[in-house]
Order: sequence, then structure tokens, then C-alpha cells
Amino acid sequence: MSIVTSPAQTDALTRLRDAFTAALELAPGVDHETLAYRETPTWDSVAHMQLIVAIEGAFDVMLETEEVLALSSFPEARTILGKHGITF
Repeated sequence: MSIVTSPAQTDALTRLRDAFTAALELAPGVDHETLAYRETPTWDSVAHMQLIVAIEGAFDVMLETEEVLALSSFPEARTILGKHGITF
């Protein structure tokens, strides 16, 4: 069974992947679902702040301090953005 997604959902997922790829300087083909803070070699504290800026810009949102601190993986980023009305 395949999951049907809308173009808006696909676009949101692409924008999130692009934000992670740019901020963390990821190689093409990386599995975004496995990305986690401090487990991904390029995801340190400086890259974390670059990622926050990239996500806020890509989705036109302002993350709360608690959300910035909680954003520790790609799946968690989807969850946090879901609270801002972004669907994946």
C-alpha cells in the first residue's frame, strides 16, 4: 500500500530536505530520515543555528526557543513544523 501525498505535502518535504541539505552541507543521496543532532558529523551547534534559520526561511515560521532546543532530528523537525500547520 502506498501513501498518497498532495503536491503541497511533497513540496513541504522537499523544502525541509533542502533546508537540511544546505545547512548541514550534506552529500547528495543522504537518508534524511536518519539525521540526528550530534550523530550527523556536520550537525554541530553552529550548523544547528544555520538549520533553524534555513527552516524558518523555507516555511515562513518563527520557532519558539523550546522548539529550537527540541529539534534534534529530521523526523522531529516534521513534528515541530506540523504544530505550525505544515503538513507532510
